Amino acid sequence: MFAVLAAFLARVLLVLLFLPFSALDKLLNFNLAVGQAEQEEKNPALAKLLILGGFGIELFMGLGVLTGLADRFCAFVLALYCIVTALLWKQFWRRPDFRLVGTSQGRELFWDFLKNLAVAGGFFMLALGTTATSAQNFFDAPFASHHPYHRPGEAR
Repeated sequence: MFAVLAAFLARVLLVLLFLPFSALDKLLNFNLAVGQAEQEEKNPALAKLLILGGFGIELFMGLGVLTGLADRFCAFVLALYCIVTALLWKQFWRRPDFRLVGTSQGRELFWDFLKNLAVAGGFFMLALGTTATSAQNFFDAPFASHHPYHRPGEAR
């Protein structure tokens, strides 16, 4: 029982940022989220579509990781999502005040950018495993599940 709880809690910690918090924030503050998206994407319809797409990814892929249903594919999508959001919304290189010492919005954005990449790495490890063989297993059957809550020898 402890192993099942540990596996579940590890997955909760990995998706916690997205599900429920970021997804819920997009739902409760949709217009603010769209306004933020419009700072980078001037087309209002596309900005709305980006927020709705982000909500769907956070909700459904997060649930997939938690439930173990196509969890490797869901983790892979969330890894890509983290990279895309880092590139779209954490553009520290565009800030004129990026510096290593003193206050700097650019440096703060740089840390957020790196955090997105680190979370992507965690999702990639869940999706691909830690070896070339396990990565090949993912590419051979990307929708397969790890069956995270079953112990060896247990019927599935």
